[in-house]
Amino acid sequence: MGMVGGSTDAFIGAVHRRAAIMDGEIELVCGAFSSSPEKSKATGRALYLPDERVYGTYEEMIQQEKKLPKGERMDFVVIVTPNHVHHGPTKMALENGFHVVCDKPITLNTAEAEEIVALVKETGLLFCLTHNYTGYPMVKEARHLIRSGALGQIRKVIVEYPQGWLATLVEATGNKQAAWRTDPARSGAAGGLGDIGTHAENLAEYITGLKITEVCADLTIFVEGRLLDDDAHILLRFDNGAKGILQNSQIANGEENDLNIRVYGEHGGLQWKQMEPNTLIHKTQEGVRIIRTGVGNLSEAAQVHTRIPAGHPEGYFEAFANLYRNFALAVRAYEIGHKPDPLFDFPSAEDGLRGMKFIDTVIASNESDTKWTPFHE
Repeated sequence: MGMVGGSTDAFIGAVHRRAAIMDGEIELVCGAFSSSPEKSKATGRALYLPDERVYGTYEEMIQQEKKLPKGERMDFVVIVTPNHVHHGPTKMALENGFHVVCDKPITLNTAEAEEIVALVKETGLLFCLTHNYTGYPMVKEARHLIRSGALGQIRKVIVEYPQGWLATLVEATGNKQAAWRTDPARSGAAGGLGDIGTHAENLAEYITGLKITEVCADLTIFVEGRLLDDDAHILLRFDNGAKGILQNSQIANGEENDLNIRVYGEHGGLQWKQMEPNTLIHKTQEGVRIIRTGVGNLSEAAQVHTRIPAGHPEGYFEAFANLYRNFALAVRAYEIGHKPDPLFDFPSAEDGLRGMKFIDTVIASNESDTKWTPFHE
């Protein structure tokens, strides 16, 4: 793989690199790690890459890698930049025959996302959006239980993603992560909604198999001087008649990354928390069943995404690595003309487009006096 962004002083680039190499399927061979050519070169040296495979710009990387013989050049591009630098390298990579893995949200706005989805369809190349929470074994098990009818008809979905790290005006203190995530020019029209609200939206649809059809939203900027939303309360309506609540916040003082979901159907409910990822709770009127990663007769989907024996914690890196392993298997299948095994799934460009349209719909609802706003496909 080749990487765009992810210099030594960036957070998410290192996460992607560690996840990608976990299964021995993927090797980092080149990169344009920063908008600063000097910083890109320094990162390449820190990662022990040869100087000639470390580039000053993503344009140079894609052009030069394309000239290399197949088997030597990169097979796909990983994009781990702020949101406003997702579209350019994704578009250029696809146009030049390279598969793409991209951090979420897919692009800065919906128009860019629609262009990427069209390009993926036109080229037939592979695209993975790193909604990493879909990679957890107990998320796979929850999805399986709902698909198998264990809960019956789904009635209610509650999904939450509270954080507290932006409870003050951190972006004014020189914090690089806070600065770009709260800047409309680099983050897009949404702040916390785009950063973590789209994770909650994606998780709710992935686990339940339902689609959001309408939203009623209330967005707030609590911290004076901030330019984008830092808190959201959203009512949801789903395509089967179920109702839901989505709330995300980055000013929930003292909270860490407590993404959690509860799904209730006519026969029972499920509960999963990202901070206790090895546990899935299945509730009915008769009692409570604790389902643990690696224990008992789990679904095949949960089993193939479980890495170590029961009782050994699996978490953030392993879930990320599951997406990369699955993508690597899809690339191998692509190279020999086979379709990828759906058991080894990963979020798609279409999922990314839904995330952008979710942002648009929530913002429209927040600004509307009518409130209930249709989610347009």
